[in-house]
Amino acid sequence: MTNWFGRVTSSGTSRKIEAGRRMGIVVGNMEKRVNWGILATGGIARAFAGGVARSKTGKVVAVGSRSAEGAQKFAREFGIARAHGSYEALLADSEVEAVYIATPHPQHAEWIMKAAQAGKHVLCEKPLAMTREEAARAVEACRAAGVMLMEAFMYRCHPQTAKIVEIVRSGAIGRVGLVQATFSFSTAFDPKNRFFSKELGGGGILDVGCYPVSLARLIAGVAEGRAFADPVKVSGAVRLHPETGVDAWAAATLEFASGMLAQVSCGVALTQDNSARIYGTNGWLHVPEPWIPGREGGAVRLYLKRGDATEEIVVETGDWLYGLEADAFGTALWAGLKEVPQMAVADTLGNMAVLDAWRGCAG
Repeated sequence: MTNWFGRVTSSGTSRKIEAGRRMGIVVGNMEKRVNWGILATGGIARAFAGGVARSKTGKVVAVGSRSAEGAQKFAREFGIARAHGSYEALLADSEVEAVYIATPHPQHAEWIMKAAQAGKHVLCEKPLAMTREEAARAVEACRAAGVMLMEAFMYRCHPQTAKIVEIVRSGAIGRVGLVQATFSFSTAFDPKNRFFSKELGGGGILDVGCYPVSLARLIAGVAEGRAFADPVKVSGAVRLHPETGVDAWAAATLEFASGMLAQVSCGVALTQDNSARIYGTNGWLHVPEPWIPGREGGAVRLYLKRGDATEEIVVETGDWLYGLEADAFGTALWAGLKEVPQMAVADTLGNMAVLDAWRGCAG
């Protein structure tokens, strides 16, 4: 059996997925590559730069920072040709075809719209904006400019997610009734740290709660033969940090029209089990590493449990996680698509609506 991520081989109760080399778009005798510009130079920008360097469809040609020194340091580290001392200068760079926006959350919408006005395609870190309304304005700006926009949920581009979808769609666990998913960590309190700062969009729901919500909506849709589904009801509870008032940790229940439920949780000040479990009428699937599967390639494992039997499913790829994200974007761009199939704009807006509702539970 084959699918987009490679060849599946089976031996006894253990399977191994050997991810084949996914080729870039070829124009004539040359492989066409996306010329990326990276806007901001924080930790996530470093992860993306490393991934693009190992991608098949892209290369980083420029970086922009709030200071010339910061841009030059980043450029030296990653071998980038041009370093710009402002975000505006990066967007004015004629060699840049697409920008990766890695600023703090509150600046996402602003720079998406400015990038669109500059005629650049946009891959923006999650969440796309602070609210669904703000995200919708950014989406409209990109549509009006005729540029492609994708929210950077890198896990959606990894073959593990495709395998999860395949298992659910096959009916291997029966009808899905419940999804449990968590993304949470504990960070030492510092009021200046973005995780604890309201001004920087801190708190768990926007930063990492978006992941379990995204997965739950994906599974709810797949179970009904669609790309995703939006819940009809969101109810949640939030623990606010006593000093800064951000959501230190939170939990929510999503109810879908199909009858499926999802229990999602997150946090920036609480250690939890960062995994996902998908329960069906005939069995259940355990995903130990749903959010950052194989940052630098390698194997990840799923566990399909039916009755007393447990089947280990190994998903392996030589590609880096952020390189897969860049390739999903580049492949869609050179194929002439208006959106990236792994994370469509309507999916992003639906996710933002749930995050609005969840945050609303805390006022």
